[in-house]
Amino acid sequence: MQKIPLALAYEGLILAQDIKNEDNPDGPPLCGKGVTLTGSLISRLNRMGVQSIAVEGHPIKMEGERTLEEELAVLDKRFKKVQDDPLMKTLKEIYRVQTIKSRS
Repeated sequence: MQKIPLALAYEGLILAQDIKNEDNPDGPPLCGKGVTLTGSLISRLNRMGVQSIAVEGHPIKMEGERTLEEELAVLDKRFKKVQDDPLMKTLKEIYRVQTIKSRS
C-alpha cells in the first residue's frame, strides 16, 4: 500500500483504503477500498477536495524515496554486525518480509 497525492493518481490504480470525508469521518466513505480508479472518479475526488489516497502496491516512486533493493541493502547493513546471532537473523527476516510486503 502506498499513500500518494491525488494529483499523481492515474486510471487503473486500486484503492487500498476507503476514502473518508474529512468533515464526517464516521459517515459513509466517499469511495470504497478495492475500487479501480477511472479518470472521471479522479476528477470527482479532486472536486470534492480529496488531497491524497492510499493505493494498492507501490506504483509511484516519490522524490527521496528508496527503491526496494535500496531498502533491503540498508537492512543488510544494519544487521551486518549481528548476522551470526540466530535471534537477530529471525528479526531481520521479519523486517525483510514486511518491507517486501509493503511494496507489493
